[in-house]
Amino acid sequence: MKYLHTMVRVTDINASMSFYCDALGLTELKRFDSEQGRFTLVFLAAPGDENAQVELTHNWDPEPYDGGRNFGHLAYEVEDIYATCQRLVDHGVVVNRPPRDGRMAFVRSPDGISIELLQQGEAQAPVAPWQDMENIGEW
Repeated sequence: MKYLHTMVRVTDINASMSFYCDALGLTELKRFDSEQGRFTLVFLAAPGDENAQVELTHNWDPEPYDGGRNFGHLAYEVEDIYATCQRLVDHGVVVNRPPRDGRMAFVRSPDGISIELLQQGEAQAPVAPWQDMENIGEW
């Protein structure tokens, strides 16, 4: 058995690509548009780790998606939790659970999917402004 990918349905492919690629730092591996099926599939992965893929599924005919928290979360190990969170903030992303402990943070995609960020190796020393930030919303 081999892990292939996790599929997440998205409502706005452009907003999702901006979040997952520009802000979070994932790389697009491949894309498939189906005129007949009226959907787009985009496969993403963290740079250098193509074995753990996320498939964004965009159905062209709008339909509501809710319960992003019920999905659970995607988790990524990052080299620098503070730099990653700052890049997300610079892209307009709210850090719902700031990395107060230098170890863990949570953000949400445009469709409400929870993304956990974990510091690679040992936790970094707590630093301002992160150590004093409160949680915002749900994560």
